[in-house]
Amino acid sequence: MSDNEVGDVRRRAVALAYSGEHADAPRVVAKGYGNVAERVIELANQEGIFVHDSPELVALLMQVDLDARIPESLYQVIAELLVWIGQIDRSLEKG
Repeated sequence: MSDNEVGDVRRRAVALAYSGEHADAPRVVAKGYGNVAERVIELANQEGIFVHDSPELVALLMQVDLDARIPESLYQVIAELLVWIGQIDRSLEKG
């Protein structure tokens, strides 16, 4: 996930990892500003990992420590995002 807020020229990015059904919650595995954010986004794109641009969500996730699980208050929005990404992946596999 990434954003580029008006007034702050430094881009921000947060990478989440989720291993599936038996995992407790997604974890923050990378985050940063500026060049670090650009590198996170570049690596995601190279690996074919979906990058979602949501300034509000990135701002909340930037507050989560590295390697920490996301807080329960974000479970719903992240679950909806994961379902949406899954639907995109399935439609790409069919097409």
